[in-house]
Amino acid sequence: MSKNAKIAAGGVAVGLLLLIWLPWWASLLIILGVPAVAYLTLDPSQRRRLRRATRKELGR
Repeated sequence: MSKNAKIAAGGVAVGLLLLIWLPWWASLLIILGVPAVAYLTLDPSQRRRLRRATRKELGR
């Protein structure tokens, strides 16, 4: 299993645990909020580079 597949499987497992443990609206807030906060913490130059990159280039 590749590194990206392991990360994806871990994310799915955490998401399912959150849906079981917390109310659905809190789980949705966490699932959508974490990537949004991570994106907002990037410098403007890093955001531009991330928007330019294709999905294949993100793993490099």
